[in-house]
Amino acid sequence: MPSRPTRLHHTAYVSKDLEKTRAFYEDLIGLPLAATWRESDELFGEVRTYCHCFFELEDGSALAFFQFVNERDQALFGPEMPASPFIHIALNVDAATQAAVASRLAKAGYRAPDTYVLEHGYCRSLYVKDPNGMIVELTVDAPEALRPDVVQARRETARRTLAEWLAGNHASTNTYR
Repeated sequence: MPSRPTRLHHTAYVSKDLEKTRAFYEDLIGLPLAATWRESDELFGEVRTYCHCFFELEDGSALAFFQFVNERDQALFGPEMPASPFIHIALNVDAATQAAVASRLAKAGYRAPDTYVLEHGYCRSLYVKDPNGMIVELTVDAPEALRPDVVQARRETARRTLAEWLAGNHASTNTYR
C-alpha cells in the first residue's frame, strides 16, 4: 500500500511587497525566514525573474511567497486574494502562542475587521489579514477534541457524515457548541 505524504512541504502565494510580508510573518506571527531564493527561470514559456521566500513552521514545512520583477508576471501569477473569509490558511498554535501573536498584532495596530476571534467549539481561532490580503487563522484546538478516542471516532464516521451531507442531511455534527 502506498504511504501518504508525510507533511506539508510548503504552500505558495504571490506577495505584493516581500518586506511587508517578511515583517508580518516573521515579526508578528513568529515564523522565521528560513530561506530566500533569487531566481530567473523559464516558466510557462518565458524567462521570469523572481524572489522566493520561505517562512518555516515548527515541523519544517513553510509558507512561501514569490515576488516577480516584471509587473506583467506579478499580475499574471499574483491575482488579488479573494475577499471570502472561507479562503484562508489555518496554522495550529497553542494558547500562549495565540495570545502572544494577538498582543503583537494589537501593538502593531491591527484591529477589526482585519483581525477577529471565532469560537468554533472544537477550536478557538484568531483570524488576521496579511499584507497581501490573505486571511491567516491561528487555531488552538480544544483539548477534548484531541482525545485519541474522539479523533478515531471522527475518522471512522467521516465518509458516512459526508455521504449524509451530500444526501441532504445538513444537521450539525459539531457537538462542542
